[in-house]
Amino acid sequence: VQLQASGGGLVQAGGFLRLSCAASIRTFSNYGIGWFRQAPGKEREFVSAINSGGTTLNADSVKGRFTISRDNAKNTVYLQMNSLKPEDTAVYYCAAAYYQYGVRRALYDYWGQGTKVTVSS
Repeated sequence: VQLQASGGGLVQAGGFLRLSCAASIRTFSNYGIGWFRQAPGKEREFVSAINSGGTTLNADSVKGRFTISRDNAKNTVYLQMNSLKPEDTAVYYCAAAYYQYGVRRALYDYWGQGTKVTVSS
């Protein structure tokens, strides 16, 4: 199983980015996918997740700004990030869990390598 996160970059505050997580999983639709982020000097934290049925969870810090979605035909999950703030600067990781999803890192079996997001003020 491989997960490839992409779409990061440098953006000004108030701008937007769309991250993608492409998975090489034959039964992708059976997996919950989560996005986590890690800022320099900080622990990795939960951002957003979507389960196999399309139900979503979002951290309070991103509610109303970030939207997670999935396209099972493309084995891909997206994280649309709007109204970005400098505090959103981090490396963003996607992770997969078989028939599970949630805020805890321990739920996830597979992790991608991350994509860096930098938001300038």
